[in-house]
Amino acid sequence: MDFDELYQEIILDHYKRPRNCGVLPPPATRGSGFNPACGDEVTVFVQQSPEGKIQSVSFQAQACAICTASTSLMTLQLKGITREEALALQRKFIDFLTKEGPGDGLGNLRALGGVRKFPQRLKCATLGWHALEAALNG
Repeated sequence: MDFDELYQEIILDHYKRPRNCGVLPPPATRGSGFNPACGDEVTVFVQQSPEGKIQSVSFQAQACAICTASTSLMTLQLKGITREEALALQRKFIDFLTKEGPGDGLGNLRALGGVRKFPQRLKCATLGWHALEAALNG
């Protein structure tokens, strides 16, 4: 199995069986995103500890495979890190997609690197991340 096949398998797995799907009740903050070009909608919920670390993160989505997989993969990277670390990870991921950076430290999020070939799908891959930013700022 080559890397492209492995990455496609990761994306399909997270689309068919998204991780951390659901609503977190208050005091969790929420942020939402909508892509009018394709109709993707994502809401991200974040619960932070008194020390400022992300305790829980979840999402709800009516979205395409790329958006759902990206948001699912994102949730797995966030638990236990601070708001600042989460925003730095967001920047690193977006740079990886838009500037063709190496993707060091992104783990399975690198599976979404194929989106680089389809600029119209960048919004799909980053929508959950923008919803995360809104939740962290909410």
